Parts: sequence; structure tokens; C-alpha cells
Amino acid sequence: MTTLAAPAVSTTHRPTPFGGFSAGFLRLELRRMLRNRRTMIFTLLIPPLFFVIFGLQSNYRTQAFGSGNVTGYIMVSMAVYGAMLATTSGGAMVAIERATGWSRQLRLTPLHPVAYIATKVAVAMALELVSVAAVFVVGGLFGAHLTPVAWVSCFLIAWLTSLVFAAFGLFVGYLLPSENVMQLLGPVLAALSFAGGLFMPLHGWFETVSRVFPTNGVATLSRMPFGDTGSGEIAIAVLNVVVWAAVFVGGSTVLFRRDTAR
Repeated sequence: MTTLAAPAVSTTHRPTPFGGFSAGFLRLELRRMLRNRRTMIFTLLIPPLFFVIFGLQSNYRTQAFGSGNVTGYIMVSMAVYGAMLATTSGGAMVAIERATGWSRQLRLTPLHPVAYIATKVAVAMALELVSVAAVFVVGGLFGAHLTPVAWVSCFLIAWLTSLVFAAFGLFVGYLLPSENVMQLLGPVLAALSFAGGLFMPLHGWFETVSRVFPTNGVATLSRMPFGDTGSGEIAIAVLNVVVWAAVFVGGSTVLFRRDTAR
């Protein structure tokens, strides 16, 4: 009697397009972020509040700074600070996922580490967009003055360059346990902001040292539309942002692989 052989079943998995990056996973991550009320309130209310506290003092609205006024300078600085808070907080949420085991579950799927990090960065950038917009709206209502081109340019640069801090949040989220990461982010970002010259112009040797910090590149590029930045400073700022983004993305990828290794 002749027996029929069972058809061969392929055990090879076809690679998923874009490393598993998908609109469905992105929507899921966005919904999860929107449910985190503490993060939403912290990133959307604190930066505009800081702008009102520090940007409306004395005669800042009548004091010129480049092509705008000092109130506009402070508005851009607080928008960048808010962008940093939003992107870093959004990225650092992976610390909670690590504690719940969600990262290991994702590692069982065809999702590539780079696609996972790209999704997290995109979610953080979405939260950052709202944060920057909130500061600019409040600034426009309370006397910030910039040229029309500078309004648009400062907004886009503050939003786009802060993606380096989305990668920074991911890096810190994988580096530290969940019970410590959120408590450390606030003081660390404040220290980096002062050291990088985000809140005030720096001079002398401190200005030279500040160019090493990731906040300096973002701050310099965001204030570029005011017209007081030289081409040499811009080149250094671009290099700063590119190098730190590569360091944090590369570090996050390595830590993701290590953390989810079976």
C-alpha cells in the first residue's frame, strides 16, 4: 500500500516590512500615552507656566533680542524645555514596560529593535508637538515678538531637534529601573538645560564647555532664527545634535537587545 507523504511545511519566517513598524502599533502606543494623565499634565502645563513666570518680568516685552524681543527668546527656550520633558518622558516609559515584561513579549514578535525604537520616538515626538504648540500659543498671547519666518522656523526647529531627547529617554529607560527613572529625569534635564545654555546665554570658558552637552546643540539651533548665531556655531550645534542622537539611538538598541535576550 502506497502512503502519501505529508506536504512539507516551511518553518522559515518571512521578514516583515520595515522591521515590523506599523500604523497599528503606532496607534496603540499613542493611545497608551494619552491615558497617562500625569505625563500629559506635566508636559503640557509646566512649560507654559514657566514661560509666564519668567518671560513676563520687567520690560522683557520691550527689550530687543536679535530680530525679536526677550519675551520671544524665553518663549523659545521654554518651548525647547517642554519638548525635552515631553520626549524624554515619552521615551522613558519603556522602564515601566520592562518592569511588566511587555518588552520581552515584543521581542517574541518579528518587531525589529530599530522599528520599536522608531515607534517610541514617533510617539514622543507627537507629545512634544503639542507641548511646543502650547508654549507658542501662550507666548503669542502674552507679547512674544518674532518675525513671521522666525515664528515658523523656531517652532519647527524646537520640535525636530528635540528628537535627540526622545532617544535619550529610551536610553535612560533601559539603563535604570522603573522605580528610579522618572524621579531622576526632572533634575537631570534641569541640570542639562542650565549647563547647555538653554535658559540664558553663556560666556567665557563656560560657553566653550557647554557645547559638549546635548542641550546646547538644540538650544543654539532653536534660537538661530533670531539672527544672532554665527555659521561656526551652527555647524558645531548640528554636529552636537547628530552625534548625541546617534549615541542615544545606538545605546538604546544595544540595551533593548540585552534586556530582551532570552
